[in-house]
Amino acid sequence: MTGAGGKEPAPPRLDIDRLIGDPRTRIIVCCGSGGVGKTTTAAALGLRAAEQGRNVVVLTVDPARRLAQSMGLTSLDNTPRLVSGTDTAEGGSLHAMMLDMKRTFDEIVEAHTEPGRAAQILANPFYQSLSSSFSGTQEYMAMEKLGQLRRADEWDLIVVDTPPSRSALDFLDAPQRLGRFLDGRLIRLLMVPARAGGRAYVKVLSAGFGMVAGVLTKVLGAQILRDVQTFVSALDTMFGGFRERAERTYELLQAPGTAFLVLAAPEPDALREASYFVERLGDERMPLAGLIVNRVHRPAASRLSAARSLAAAENLDSSRYPLAAAALRLHADLMQLQTRERRLAEHFTSAHPAVPIVEVPALPEDVHDLDGLRSVGDCLA
Repeated sequence: MTGAGGKEPAPPRLDIDRLIGDPRTRIIVCCGSGGVGKTTTAAALGLRAAEQGRNVVVLTVDPARRLAQSMGLTSLDNTPRLVSGTDTAEGGSLHAMMLDMKRTFDEIVEAHTEPGRAAQILANPFYQSLSSSFSGTQEYMAMEKLGQLRRADEWDLIVVDTPPSRSALDFLDAPQRLGRFLDGRLIRLLMVPARAGGRAYVKVLSAGFGMVAGVLTKVLGAQILRDVQTFVSALDTMFGGFRERAERTYELLQAPGTAFLVLAAPEPDALREASYFVERLGDERMPLAGLIVNRVHRPAASRLSAARSLAAAENLDSSRYPLAAAALRLHADLMQLQTRERRLAEHFTSAHPAVPIVEVPALPEDVHDLDGLRSVGDCLA
């Protein structure tokens, strides 16, 4: 139904309490561009769900440490830590952790390789570089850790805080990217000597491997090439397992019980990124719960228009009433800002009219403790 003045109908409201309170909701993934409050929102959602009786773990893969600070923890690491100060009257609990991608990679090696070979892999210089800084490793390890947490079945709800910008959806590509890397020509070529062995190894060399290795040695250096070959040989038996687990986690993200929340600030770039996330999630058949527009400005005296406020300030004797004149001008600025924010939100809703939305007002100060997180949770609900 069209509203008064021919305006488009309001978008459906995102019911946060219904989402986090539904026992069928097992995973919530918060994604969006940088600086829109994903970490704080993920923590607030986790705290609110825990205080409503669910056993929750919040996993952040954002390198910022604001999550630990807001939860009163000195630090977070790769192990879920109990958050004290949570109201447990309803029987829930809250744990938090920060992804350590190298430690997660090490855990995979240790769990799926016999001890001698695991030690060989962990000590390999190429592995140490790959596990710490290789492009895409963080996103893949986020999927691994999410899969580990879900398989452990210790939590009613897992809330995932993703990295900023479009890399927040890179974990959707992790299985395919990993498969392309492992099935690439160079990796297959480096596997050949280890798989051939003995006389076959000599035949491989005579068939051209020696020439290719010579070129690679000039490009990479002899020691680096040996490190890569040793790593590939040692890790060969694990490659299939990496792919299978990543693909299972990808399927888990598509399954009922998973919900994606897209976060944005009422700014042009952030809402454009939000549109990208919504469209990409739709293409990947990922279950989108809705959009959270964070830090929305809502002037208290909203009935006083910007024009009337400015007119009043102009008519006021600013020499006698400087504070009143300044307050009127500030209110006019806020009303104009609110108008711009509403227009931006309307652009999004016209493109995605079926996406449920909830707005969170801008708070007077940064969130740095559990009480602040509770305030954010109240605003969300």
